[in-house]
Amino acid sequence: MYNGNDLKVGKKFIMDDMPFEIMSYAQKVMWRGGSIINIKAKNLLNGGTIAKTISDTDKYSPADIAMKSYDYLYNDGINYMFMSQETYEQVELSKETLDGAEMFLNDGDKVKLQEFNGNPINIELDPSCALEVIETPPGEKWDTATGGKKPATLSTGLVIQVPLFIKEGDVIKVDTRTRDYVSRV
Repeated sequence: MYNGNDLKVGKKFIMDDMPFEIMSYAQKVMWRGGSIINIKAKNLLNGGTIAKTISDTDKYSPADIAMKSYDYLYNDGINYMFMSQETYEQVELSKETLDGAEMFLNDGDKVKLQEFNGNPINIELDPSCALEVIETPPGEKWDTATGGKKPATLSTGLVIQVPLFIKEGDVIKVDTRTRDYVSRV
């Protein structure tokens, strides 16, 4: 069991029979002992977030989230198909379940699939991934690495701002948490 004090950023716990992950945590110690804790938690089943104030004496069960290795196979237009690297079993997740993570998936990518009670619920991405630029306005000869930014459409359909020297066909590294350009690969 977790006490309210044990719930730090990244911890997964059960609240109202659903798994949640702590996104932010702020504790305020009260004058006569005890404390109140403000958390923001993400529901791992539906992707929604809630803000809640809890006590340091509240008790929560840890969420039994298993991480398993899967290969991303393809998108059929509605769902995204993954295959287990151990059993070769295929599972599908909807676009709503992936909640934007699909914008960083290339066919054949290896991903960690989160399972709750044996059911796949989400994927965990690496902090960055490499994607190809398929469309961007041309740069000029005086463009430098410290210059401005321009939009670029990547191979997965994601549109981000990139430096002016990036051109079509370049492979770039993108931060999957912030959706920012990191570097050219």
